[in-house]
Amino acid sequence: MKIVYMGTPDFSVPPLEKMIEAGHEIVAVVTQPDKPKGRSDKLVPSPVKECALKHGLKIIQPKKIRETEVVEELKTLGADIFVVAAFGQILSQEVLDIPKFGCVNIHASLLPKYRGAAPIQMCILNGDKTTGVTIMQMNAGMDTGDMLITKEIPIEEDDTAGTLFDKLMYLGADLIVEALPKIEKGELTPTPQNDAEATKCGKINKEMGHINWDDSAEKISYLVRGMNPWPSAYTHLNGKMLKIWTAKVLNNTASGNPGTIAAVNKDSFTVNTGDGLLEIFELQLEGKKRMDVKSFLLGYTLNPGDNLE
Repeated sequence: MKIVYMGTPDFSVPPLEKMIEAGHEIVAVVTQPDKPKGRSDKLVPSPVKECALKHGLKIIQPKKIRETEVVEELKTLGADIFVVAAFGQILSQEVLDIPKFGCVNIHASLLPKYRGAAPIQMCILNGDKTTGVTIMQMNAGMDTGDMLITKEIPIEEDDTAGTLFDKLMYLGADLIVEALPKIEKGELTPTPQNDAEATKCGKINKEMGHINWDDSAEKISYLVRGMNPWPSAYTHLNGKMLKIWTAKVLNNTASGNPGTIAAVNKDSFTVNTGDGLLEIFELQLEGKKRMDVKSFLLGYTLNPGDNLE
């Protein structure tokens, strides 16, 4: 098929690579404008642009894809379908109506759950046992279009947002390549989403990573995994930020006020929560490197009763 591909971050790269490998003709890649990075404010291309450059593809970088000249350019490309994966801009109805087979989106959740920007983090934060990818026919709403094909995978107990991101990124690549010939042959039946079951999720911000020790150990463990690698779950120790990277729930009953250290062991320490104990294995004190607790305790003394805030 002749495809216009729209994507921006790392998540969007494997689908592009897979479609090229499968023999589809990518007539253009649409991605966000280069952004300044670091102290020098040097303009840096998106991961998708870097991939497109590697393959010698036509690149379009609109500030707003709704602009008349951009829409007119898209109309000249003769694409059969537009494929979208984490592009970062809302498509107007005029854009959606351009290709013969419409526009399809690779969405990293089992719709209608987790419509929006952060479905990967939210399924972990909520303690879900499964997640997946949905290929959906786009309409003017936010992830509200008919579903074409889905694939479900389990969320493992040690999965973080980072590990799940990678799994869903490659699953999405495989699924879009499976879906495209079926779309072309009319073999997929669009299934409307049940709006009554829909949930929405906005963008993740740093403040969401702050640990409330009054929460249960289980809920805090979800926060630690869901905020890894960004923005990380954090607390404060003696006025310094302390990021918690790896932790697990102990079934023991809390023995003190939430946020107080219950016990210090050779390779870990436990913290009282609003319900149960949380055992910490890997952390990062402000200004220091990420390290396991054993290494941390070589240079820092913790005692039962010390308080985390």
